[in-house]
Amino acid sequence: QVRDRLKQQVVEMKEKFPGFRPGLAILQVGNRDDSNLYINMKLKAAAEIGISANHIKLPNTATEADVLKCIASLNADPAVHGFIVQLPLDSNNPINTEKITNAVAPEKDVDGLSSINAGKLSRGDLGDCFIPCTPKGCMELIRQTGVQVTGKRAVVIGRSKIVGAPMHDLLLWNNATVTTCHSKTSTLAEEVGKADILVVAAGQAEMVKGEWIKPGAIVIDCGINHVPDSTKASGKRVVGDVAYNTAKEKASYITPVPGGVGPMTVAMLMQSTVESAQRFLKKFQPGKWTIQYNQLTLKMPVPSDIEISQSCIPKPIDQVAKEIGLFPDEVELYGQTKAKVHLSVLNRLKNQPDGKYVVVTGITPTPLGEGKSTTTVGLVQALGAHLHQNVFACVRQPSQGPTFGIKGGAAGGGYCQVIPMEEFNLHLTGDIHAITAANNLVAAAIDARMFHELTQTNQALYNRLVPSVNGVRKFSDIQIRRLQKLGINKTDPAALTKDEINSFVRLDIDPGTITWQRVLDTNDRFLRKITIGQSPTEKGFSRTAQFDITVSSEIMAVLALADGLDDMKKRFGKMVVASSKKGQPVTADDLGVTGALAVLMKDAVKPNLMQTLEGTPVFVHAGPFANIAHGNSSVLADKIALKLVGKDGFVVTEAGFGADIGMEKFFNIKCRYSGLRPHVVVLVATIRALKMHGGGPAVTAGVPLPKEYTEENLQLLAQGCSNLNKQIQNARLFGVPVVVAVNAFKTDTKAELALVVQKAKEAGAFDAVECTHWAEGGKGALALARAVQRASQAPSNFRFLYNMELPVVDKIRIIAQQIYGARDIELLPEAQEKLALYTKQGFGNLPICMAKTHLSLSHDPEQKGAPSGFVLPIRDIRASVGAGFLYPLVGTMSTMPGLPTRPCFYDIDLDPVSGGVNGLF
Repeated sequence: QVRDRLKQQVVEMKEKFPGFRPGLAILQVGNRDDSNLYINMKLKAAAEIGISANHIKLPNTATEADVLKCIASLNADPAVHGFIVQLPLDSNNPINTEKITNAVAPEKDVDGLSSINAGKLSRGDLGDCFIPCTPKGCMELIRQTGVQVTGKRAVVIGRSKIVGAPMHDLLLWNNATVTTCHSKTSTLAEEVGKADILVVAAGQAEMVKGEWIKPGAIVIDCGINHVPDSTKASGKRVVGDVAYNTAKEKASYITPVPGGVGPMTVAMLMQSTVESAQRFLKKFQPGKWTIQYNQLTLKMPVPSDIEISQSCIPKPIDQVAKEIGLFPDEVELYGQTKAKVHLSVLNRLKNQPDGKYVVVTGITPTPLGEGKSTTTVGLVQALGAHLHQNVFACVRQPSQGPTFGIKGGAAGGGYCQVIPMEEFNLHLTGDIHAITAANNLVAAAIDARMFHELTQTNQALYNRLVPSVNGVRKFSDIQIRRLQKLGINKTDPAALTKDEINSFVRLDIDPGTITWQRVLDTNDRFLRKITIGQSPTEKGFSRTAQFDITVSSEIMAVLALADGLDDMKKRFGKMVVASSKKGQPVTADDLGVTGALAVLMKDAVKPNLMQTLEGTPVFVHAGPFANIAHGNSSVLADKIALKLVGKDGFVVTEAGFGADIGMEKFFNIKCRYSGLRPHVVVLVATIRALKMHGGGPAVTAGVPLPKEYTEENLQLLAQGCSNLNKQIQNARLFGVPVVVAVNAFKTDTKAELALVVQKAKEAGAFDAVECTHWAEGGKGALALARAVQRASQAPSNFRFLYNMELPVVDKIRIIAQQIYGARDIELLPEAQEKLALYTKQGFGNLPICMAKTHLSLSHDPEQKGAPSGFVLPIRDIRASVGAGFLYPLVGTMSTMPGLPTRPCFYDIDLDPVSGGVNGLF
């Protein structure tokens, strides 16, 4: 009956949680025959019920340390819900059994042998512990008789930790009057004669005589003893601790030996395993979070960002991980405040529905920025800490170039920050450093390959590329791929013809076509154009090159768009670094560097977990440029977050620059590759930026704002709402409802804020609300959060702006006309040449990633508002084939920023007392 019930419960668990199975681990040391017999019984029962049972067998040479190490591994394995150590431990080395049983995690100790479970049982906490299986089975047998335990006199013979002592406690807490006897009890027969319920676990053959037993008593015999019997082939037979033949004449119920308590003990082990799995599911139910939020202590005036960040004590990051349903083996801790999350989470939660997907973007900004990051954090703090929704923020990792340059950090601001902000803004977990190393490995490989091809014969190159090792020559996997690309279907290095060897060893790179540059995560204007190869050892093979900022590397864009480690590796292999002199694309795979790139990036592909000031979770992952790349955080972070929050939760991500750039690329590039569909667009606007678009004077970083921005001016503001209107229209082109967040500054007036709300609604926004989150944290974004909740329930008809199959020039024209307001486009000669080249090379069906100024809807940063009727000049077109897009260049721009006269690093230092970071980020 127990097994049938458990089998049905397992079926129900699998139906409710597809892919889930209760897991039991049995750890054995040595090879005792009796232990093998018992374990086989348990494995058979588990298989019958549907429990996934794993038998781990250590040799009899195992030490105590070996056993403890194995236990630690099983404790951390989320697939193991029940875990027993088979006793006795058959080892040649001394092992402390109690130390071993106490090492088993109490929540997995289905044998109930740990001191914690024993203590809870003795204290009467029966609902919060595991009971040893034999006493639990005995109790179940007693219940099956239908006799009420309450008020009965019970006698337990035996006081072992496995049966006697826990049986006493179990009967006691079921309201029996219990006496424990043992081999030294002088009045044993007398005590037995008083028992309504008798449980015997003394380990002595037929010790209890039938005449001792009270008529009508329930007798549970736990003993297993061997006595001589010449009629048996083995010369012995199994008997219990009770003389069965005489006892059965007096007892109302009695268990036989064998076949009584033993099978019930196994059934109870299975029951405890299923109970443990049920507790696990209740505790780790996907989408069911129990979060401890941080309470903000707001101050006026608002202190500096770093003062606020350092005044808040972050929760330990492993606590955050546990709160949101991550398992210990899915998290790699980087200190107390950062962690990487394994991609295996996606597989575990693959059957779970996604949450609501929200993208935060903005109107065309001033050079100061309009607070998209701050609004992103404020919104998730409001949804989480105040409305108690499961919510995740997914943001980009900032480059150290701007951090130490002119912009400063990107952790948000005021009472809406990712913390610790100094960790966020600096090295984090080293992802950008890994990209730097990987990128520069490719750059080194390009120049080295050109050098070796120029200085060696075909045969010499071949001998070095495919060397003989111990007399054997063999192609590597990546070389086999190159041969297949060349149409050479051979695997024996000795079988290639001279022409085939020539094709294989010669990439024949045209130096003038190299598009791959070295990178550095520091603003250094003097590396914008350099000459390399000036050492005498390079034999005069020098060329002009440059350094870019690391976050502009295609490897960063690949990281942000990859769907997993394998997909990232494939994209690395497709990255085009140059063309051959015959016009063929040369890839990272051709250079033989793909596998090495995957090795360098194997940890960077895992999203980084942090938290906000109010304790809501944040993924910080990838930080591609928003001009020559798509300017969004990683697909992987979004996908994991959407699974973790559950179907009623929210994931809020941010798109770089204004809606005409970051949002358009979010939809047309990121969503196209990820397959994810957004529910809401949050469009951030400020009175300051709208006044600028209405014709206000220039806004310059480091210079006080003119009075037009600090005094009420409704006319200027109304004129500037043309930009707001256009960006609302841009978002609605994609069929997604728009909520406008008016990020309020202290100089804004009520009339100005009301005007923007009115204009936004008239332009077609689902809603528009005033936000004060910078000064008030999540509380100041409550209206925004509620508007987003409502908008997420509104009908959505998401669509892309263009089809991939359209010619490249048509895709560019659609973006220019529909998003920017241009009349037409003009391809300059270099762009026309690249268009023909990339179309010939087969890259014409990639999406478009426009690289233009973020300070205007047009190509001219001085044109504010919503310009129209202009012709958009396309200066050049470049390809990020691995990332998966073409990027037309509109106007001029630098991918290596320079340092200003007074960089941010003037204000950054170590605190002489605490050793922490002081200064402005």
